[in-house]
Amino acid sequence: MLFLSVACSDNKPSITEVITNRVDRPGLKVDEITTIVSDSGITRYRISAKVWYVYDKAEEPYWDFPLGLHLDRFDEQYRPDAKIDCKRARYYQNRRLWELNDSVRATNLEGDQFATQQLFWSQNEERIYSDSAIVVTQRDKQIMGEGFESNQSMSRYTIRNTKGIIPIDSEEDL
Repeated sequence: MLFLSVACSDNKPSITEVITNRVDRPGLKVDEITTIVSDSGITRYRISAKVWYVYDKAEEPYWDFPLGLHLDRFDEQYRPDAKIDCKRARYYQNRRLWELNDSVRATNLEGDQFATQQLFWSQNEERIYSDSAIVVTQRDKQIMGEGFESNQSMSRYTIRNTKGIIPIDSEEDL
């Protein structure tokens, strides 16, 4: 003799909302990341961030770093030639443009330190620039200005509307 028992319950499986609009939602979210970026087989950058969102379906695809990032840039011999820290960043993939905001701090190979509230880095143009107030601290002087432009290793730069303190050692320098 065979007995068959079938049980039914009122519990229905939960239905998850289907995401149809990916334009405003990240396709990827990563916590606590360190990644290496190479170009033509050569390691160029190391990026570390607490949070990384990738908006790959946005009209203009971008990466968002809402809690900031640390970036090291390397030359062809894998020597760091610039480093940058900020509290918020965004990278526009199609234009290869970085927008760095809020307490942006950068250091070049010579040890010059740059401090500003906003900095742009165009990888296509191989230049870094800003229209914000900037303070550049060198070994023996500090230069302030409104606006800045540099090559991407920050070794040759121009500061607009400059003012600063430059020490003079003797009267012979006058």
